[in-house]
Amino acid sequence: MTARAVARRWRARRGDPVEGNGAAGDLSTGSARRRDFACVCALTVAAAALYAFYSCVRLARFRAGAYDLVIFDQAIRSYARLQPPVSMLKGVHNGFGPGFCVLGDHWSPALALLAPLYRIHDGPATLLVAQAVLLALSIPFVWAYAFRAASAVTDGRRVAYPVAAAYALSWPITEAVAFDFHEVAFAPLLTAAMLERHQAGRRRAAVLAGLALLLVKEDMGLLLAGFGLFLLTRRRDRIAGALLVAGGVAATLVATAVLVPWFGGRAGYYWAYWTLGPDLPRAVAHAVTHPGDVAALLADPPLKLRTLVLTLAPVLFTAVLSPLSLILLPPLLERMLASTYPNWWTPRYHYTAFVVAVVFAAGVDGALRAAARLPRRPATLVRAWALLTLAVAFALVPFFSFGALFTPGFHAETARTRAAVRAVAAVPDGALVEASDSLAPALSPRTRTLLWDRTPRGAPWVAADVGARAFPFDSVGAQVARVEALRARGYRVVFQEAGYVVLTLR
Repeated sequence: MTARAVARRWRARRGDPVEGNGAAGDLSTGSARRRDFACVCALTVAAAALYAFYSCVRLARFRAGAYDLVIFDQAIRSYARLQPPVSMLKGVHNGFGPGFCVLGDHWSPALALLAPLYRIHDGPATLLVAQAVLLALSIPFVWAYAFRAASAVTDGRRVAYPVAAAYALSWPITEAVAFDFHEVAFAPLLTAAMLERHQAGRRRAAVLAGLALLLVKEDMGLLLAGFGLFLLTRRRDRIAGALLVAGGVAATLVATAVLVPWFGGRAGYYWAYWTLGPDLPRAVAHAVTHPGDVAALLADPPLKLRTLVLTLAPVLFTAVLSPLSLILLPPLLERMLASTYPNWWTPRYHYTAFVVAVVFAAGVDGALRAAARLPRRPATLVRAWALLTLAVAFALVPFFSFGALFTPGFHAETARTRAAVRAVAAVPDGALVEASDSLAPALSPRTRTLLWDRTPRGAPWVAADVGARAFPFDSVGAQVARVEALRARGYRVVFQEAGYVVLTLR
């Protein structure tokens, strides 16, 4: 049922005419259009500035990490030099070798679009600002979707603005910002464009946006297949839906089994479904013959259920009332059926940002459907729902990463951060250096940076951290032992302050 059909049901109940709506007509006036354009632009710019500020403060205070910011920094720098996207840090740490191409890790050729930005500024901050802008650019599409849907029954602006603001502050977006940089930066924009263009009747543009998702990550074919499932519920779109389901699944299989290995990776490197089977055919067979095991996996561990609840909470769970929620099924099942890689099902990472635009579009549609079933004041109920989504977004902020913005410690320069600046300065330009997770982003633009880990790499320079636990070590004690082992091998200390230790073989 479309928003227009919902409006028709409401007006039939009230005895109103089916056609005509003042709110929708107001959009056609030039002054209203200009005012909305200015307001939506202001919201978008403010969101981009907030995201960039948060990310750049983390970078400046040495809270960003080599995993994964330096990996992308090295890859985009290679693109900018018209070379394959190589990440020495990723390749050496994960055993692929120093010439490892990140397309062998994840099929994300869309990242090449950021390479020209490195001609303006070469460094991780460029990626953080670019991600902030890309995430914010999805807001106008969410606004337009909510406005068009709600305008069939009420003043669309009274729904679109709070929904767009709630989306901008939603925890999936803020957690994506907080976890440095990832290819997810492209997903909300393309997904929101796909949904809004389809709603506007621009089906070709919608399909093109969906196809562009296939360049973001190898599993985005599953989201495209989910869009196909939604189209199967609409009589006029069923052929397109069937093609997208088949094409989306095929695209994911080709990217994983053919393209990733072609660029030096392994097809089964991220296989996470060992409870169901050691490979896809046997896992599918097990899932079909043992559906109880599938159901059990969705709640094992219980954190998966918590993440599912949190995914739908920003829209007050109305997304489940919309057929658009079918789009969520493939990508969510991909994450929640995994038995390894627990980062996939925890809220504290960027993975839910891949589907957040779908959640909000489905939430708007679901709220309209819910209100259509109530006998009185449906327009008031939809507006109240929109305001509640904004209230929920604000209420959740302190419980996620952006809550740190309200703590003095997030912004403060400390003895540790000042020592980190001096530690980085102690490493010469062009050096091959093993750097601790927090120091690596500052060194990446001007050195050949490896991750300081548990395996001796023999680099002539090491920038270590023994003041706080650093990835991938299990404890500070293990880090201290690594430094002592380096000294025993002939490394000498050239800098030591506030837990940071810089050593060299020279």
